Amino acid sequence: MIILFGTFFLFLILGIPVGFCMFGSSVVYMIVNDIPLEMAAQRLLAGPDSFPLLAVSFFVLAGNIMNTGGITKRIFEFADHLVGHFTGGLAHSNVLASIIFSGMSGSAIADTGGLGAIELKAMKDGGYDEDFSLAVTGASSIIGPIIPPSVPVVIFGVTAGVSIGRLFLGGVIPGLILGLSMCVMNYIYCKKRNYTKRKRASLLELLISFKKSFFSLMTPVIVMGGIIGGIFTPTEAAIIAVFYALILGMLYKDIKIKDLPRFLKETLNVTVGVLFIIASATLFAWLLTTTQIPQTLAASFLSLTTNKYIALIIINIFLLIIGLFMDITPAIVIVTPVLMPIMTGLGIDPVHFGIILILNLMIGLLTPPVGMILFVLSSISKVPFERISKAILPYVAVCIIVLLLISYIPQLVTLLPSYFF
Repeated sequence: MIILFGTFFLFLILGIPVGFCMFGSSVVYMIVNDIPLEMAAQRLLAGPDSFPLLAVSFFVLAGNIMNTGGITKRIFEFADHLVGHFTGGLAHSNVLASIIFSGMSGSAIADTGGLGAIELKAMKDGGYDEDFSLAVTGASSIIGPIIPPSVPVVIFGVTAGVSIGRLFLGGVIPGLILGLSMCVMNYIYCKKRNYTKRKRASLLELLISFKKSFFSLMTPVIVMGGIIGGIFTPTEAAIIAVFYALILGMLYKDIKIKDLPRFLKETLNVTVGVLFIIASATLFAWLLTTTQIPQTLAASFLSLTTNKYIALIIINIFLLIIGLFMDITPAIVIVTPVLMPIMTGLGIDPVHFGIILILNLMIGLLTPPVGMILFVLSSISKVPFERISKAILPYVAVCIIVLLLISYIPQLVTLLPSYFF
């Protein structure tokens, strides 16, 4: 155990990418303990060899196509016509557009990089200050991996052996609560700054906007409707989302056949890295399991407290700290095998735990030093990373309040999965 974790953290401190940290520390442990290295090859291949994991690649591809194919722009325009007349209208539109887009790509980075650029420009043109616009855009993008479909949910479901369909439904209510909470924060901020309200869109303008965005808005309906109705699996839903996005992009005349190689290349750049991390983490987790480390840690933890409310506070703090220093994919595949026996021992539903875990790690995307969303926003806007980190703090506080709500009111997560399944 000391060798495995010691070498892992040593490699991490040296600045080696986390996938290689897990792979390298696993190989060192196997050599020291005379475990045949052939087992490493077997475990590495077994990790990505999963049909549900195909959904990751296709949802990323769907997000790339939507960001180019005019779909995101139409979604934002409809959201603006719907709620733009309220105090903080464009900020509310930002959140609502992220909620709608979350039903298509399931990726916070896709939301920030594609929809975020449109939202930032609109808010700047609307007279909103830059720091606030960046904060709203960054915070609203983490709704994507909570509301289905969700790339992190697929990775957790595969790692933990939990139904992806149940996890998808488990994220709906928490995601909506998160969006509503951000809108409350928007209202308070904009009321204080006395931002002018936009004129309410007429019924005709709203209908025209709805007509223009109708087929885009149907994407989440098709994806989730098919999964809940048992028509197709989450992986098949991801493939359908890709083809649907392609058809829409071509109908809108925003993408052409010659754009496909670029979409595929962008998708490969993301998914190859993710799959290598999953492969390395599978080997790492296998060594943890064979040495009974998760079971030992679970027994030690449960000997300290069997009160699940106290345990949830400790685990939430632990996950928030992990999120500060580690990206979401390696964090999920490393901590899930360790924490799952503890959750099971405390009688916590695996779906409930999955959404808690993912929201914790999503908050990590908004916090330095490894907050990927902060880096993306800085790249788009040319605003310093540190300035964005400070501006987004009130929204981090909102996210933590919602995290506590879903931690201690499990029905917010389990209600829909129990009803539909």
